[in-house]
Amino acid sequence: MSPLSNTALIQKYNIPGPRYTSYPTVPFWDDKGISTKEWTNTLIQAFDESNEQEGISLYIHLPYCESLCTFCACHKRITTQHSVEDEYIDTILKEWKLYVEVLGKQPSIREIHLGGGTPTFFSSANLKRMIDGIFEDALRHETYDFSFEAHPNDTTEEQLQTLFDLGFTRTSFGIQDYDPKVQQAINRIQKYETVEHIHGLSKKIGYESISHDIIFGLPHQTKESIIQTIANTVKLRPDRIAYYSYAHVPWIKGVGQRGFDENDLPKDEYKRELYELGKQLFFEAGYEEIGMDHFALPTDKMHKAMIAKRLHRNFMGYTAGKTKLMIGLGMSSISDSWYAFAQNEKRVEDYVKRVNEGKLPVFRGHALSEVDLIVRQHILNIMCNLETSWKEENLKLNNMNEILGRLKEMEEDNLIEIYEDKLVVKESARMFVRNVCMAFDLRLAAEKSEGKIFSMTI
Repeated sequence: MSPLSNTALIQKYNIPGPRYTSYPTVPFWDDKGISTKEWTNTLIQAFDESNEQEGISLYIHLPYCESLCTFCACHKRITTQHSVEDEYIDTILKEWKLYVEVLGKQPSIREIHLGGGTPTFFSSANLKRMIDGIFEDALRHETYDFSFEAHPNDTTEEQLQTLFDLGFTRTSFGIQDYDPKVQQAINRIQKYETVEHIHGLSKKIGYESISHDIIFGLPHQTKESIIQTIANTVKLRPDRIAYYSYAHVPWIKGVGQRGFDENDLPKDEYKRELYELGKQLFFEAGYEEIGMDHFALPTDKMHKAMIAKRLHRNFMGYTAGKTKLMIGLGMSSISDSWYAFAQNEKRVEDYVKRVNEGKLPVFRGHALSEVDLIVRQHILNIMCNLETSWKEENLKLNNMNEILGRLKEMEEDNLIEIYEDKLVVKESARMFVRNVCMAFDLRLAAEKSEGKIFSMTI
């Protein structure tokens, strides 16, 4: 049988599938959820096992935005009323104190990431009040790494300087696309000159790593517009570039992702051509591919972590470091103790109410079984290193023959190599890594949910 063309492979494997920022993925968490007692038990276990040496991570969700971007699938709240800031920061600090009380001793914080929403919606004074408040009950790990997401249009020099002075050395700017027609469709209007200014300020202040986020597959995008967007991007020379596939899931996120005609979206093969074009342009500019959807200069920590096989993936995406315990603060945040996941209330009002009642605001979660933990490690290995092994006893699965059976076609299509106790995804098949992970996903195979859940894999 002759090998399939790239187009045929894309048509064959472009199916709905998870992005695997966790395993099990959220739609397949146990219906029974997780009790507060179960969650705090795993929290304490992970803390006791890791705090002294590797520390813990904090993800802080700051959900407010002044306008709605119609591509966005994040949990957010749209408002121009900045009076909401004070109560929200108060609640974040109250929630943190609840966690410190559970942990029983001062945590050592290795990573902080501010996500959203738009973290730079918040004033410099409130951002400082929040971080200072966190460290009233915590220590900085000796190798700490703090980062935040920012909207170029509403980030100020004062905010950049304030966060830098608080220990933040990495920032990520949401660019998405520079083409005016695309920007109009997604309601994200920002000029190149604005990005150039804020990027330059970040470099001047001393940020070690600056990332730009670009999305392919947006309405009205063409090869010509992608070439121009990437030309503008590499001109500024960010240390990292996230080149995400637009996840069109309006059945989940509602009206926000129906702000344009779906016929305006690049289709299947053309969308993939946009990715391949972008990837080639990044390579020509000296960037190297990291995991899935990410590129970095060889001087960046992310690239060094990949070479050293220390790359990690969690709900924040790829990271250059790993802690066993990640606590999520804020509405909709997800915490990860490695042994369990716990998600906070998704509505600001519900989140604030629960915290003010003196309760951890968890509304659902999942305690991982022994099998879940093994599958999780295999999927993490594949997503980060494009390979996994079941040579070690603690990575053996009774279902391995079933899993390898699901991978037979991918092997025949020359996308992967399967050995006696190891699997390797070919570099040329990096675009199919989510499909490889799906073969290991025992919950997905067993529960096969009806209806639309995930975005397309390619």
